[in-house]
Amino acid sequence: MTTQEQKLEEAAILDVVKGVYEAWNNADPDAFVAEYFEDATAVLPGSYLKSRQGIRDAMAFSFNGPLKGTRSSDKVLDVRLLNDDAAVVISETGILIPGESEAPPERTVYATWVLAKKDGKWLLAAYSNSPSVGPGQS
Repeated sequence: MTTQEQKLEEAAILDVVKGVYEAWNNADPDAFVAEYFEDATAVLPGSYLKSRQGIRDAMAFSFNGPLKGTRSSDKVLDVRLLNDDAAVVISETGILIPGESEAPPERTVYATWVLAKKDGKWLLAAYSNSPSVGPGQS
């Protein structure tokens, strides 16, 4: 793969991640999972979601409950193409409540995104996140 081809692939991968963040900011659970595989998984503190529909339903609940009115701040830390059809993205995401421009450490996570290509299109296969600080830290 040439450097130019790699840059184009990375841009396409980042578009998928950006679309998820935009969907969060619009509180749109359908758009949130639009580029997930049917059998995608999400591991979050205290939960393991085993399908695109399960992830969608959890986000719909959250957008109408504990995450209502929130936005995400996001920073991609690393993009790695594992081969022509698989990639890993590492990001830092904060949950912003209305009026905030920066999330405190207790509402910031490090996330791992696993993407794969299907029919020439990048899709999310798995997502996992971990708090950026441990219990009792800030």
